[in-house]
Amino acid sequence: MRLDDFDYDLLASQIAQRPLERRDASRLLTISRANGAVQDRLFADFPGLLRGDELIVLNNTRVIPARLFGRRAGVHSQSPSHATREEHRTGKVEVFLTRRLDPRTWDALVRPGRKMQIGERVLFGQGELEAEVVARGELGSRTIRFVSRDTRDVQEHLEGLGHIPLPPYIHRTDEVSDRERYQTVFAKQPGAIAAPTAGLHFTPEILQKIRERGVEICELTLEVGLGTFQPVHAEELENHVMHSEAYEIPEVTTRSIMQARAAGRPILAIGTTVVRALEAAALRSAESGSADLLLAGKADARLFIYPGFHFRVVNALLTNFHLPRSTLLALVCAFGGRENVLRAYNHAVEADYRFYSYGDCMLIR
Repeated sequence: MRLDDFDYDLLASQIAQRPLERRDASRLLTISRANGAVQDRLFADFPGLLRGDELIVLNNTRVIPARLFGRRAGVHSQSPSHATREEHRTGKVEVFLTRRLDPRTWDALVRPGRKMQIGERVLFGQGELEAEVVARGELGSRTIRFVSRDTRDVQEHLEGLGHIPLPPYIHRTDEVSDRERYQTVFAKQPGAIAAPTAGLHFTPEILQKIRERGVEICELTLEVGLGTFQPVHAEELENHVMHSEAYEIPEVTTRSIMQARAAGRPILAIGTTVVRALEAAALRSAESGSADLLLAGKADARLFIYPGFHFRVVNALLTNFHLPRSTLLALVCAFGGRENVLRAYNHAVEADYRFYSYGDCMLIR
């Protein structure tokens, strides 16, 4: 399929730059997978739209302050005589953490990237946190190892010195309020560099109303990373290669899903990240020859979902609106039907919905 098949027109003014005052005040567009029929609702209506026997799956990942600003502090290297020397370099550096390898080590994008060589050090704050480039990766990435220079650990420094990594289509610097609003109310497991945005609409009160309907709720963790937001450069969609993202599905969640499927109950994914984790785990199970629908535990998702994909687990989806010509829009089109979804997007544009991370949402079933 061509990338052009997943395009639509949108005014810049329709891209939400800030969240609404209330999370559940967002608009909700419902779409029928069967015939593409749409209906304009509010997210506050969401509990009442449920049948009452669904299994809802949430992504409980927590966004970390992944954008750091520091200064270059020189590079350690080895001379031919193996004597250590230090080259002093100066200048500001931006480090964008993309994937945690261990508590002190991360893959990252660094600017200015070309100048940052193996061995170069960066200081953050007043020097209380230091990082060293220890490896070069694909597409200009670097592996960074952090060291704390006081009594606090690395994670404490990252929380204090880092900035919330708002998407590039939000044309402002992050604010203190983003630390709470660019985070779901059920966020628990730190590690994501972007929010699972379909979950941003939920409030404790909405979750309580859902449970009162008799709906079961379970959780998984997918650390949202570059795989979700990496631009598609290939004109033929099939030629695009996804970055991998770490996920973990608890045993209790896989049991609930398999019981729901056996009973014919709908499995409603809250966000495309949940879809990727569940379908990756199901594909892993099928390829291993397991009799189970999906496998529990930790793994990496490199799954690229586009039209023609066979969904093994998910049969309902709540999602925000996504960028044109993106892997996320391709996933939604695979689930809801490309013509249905693009027709619904055009309706949302005409009806002046708010788009992207801090925008409105759609329910496809």
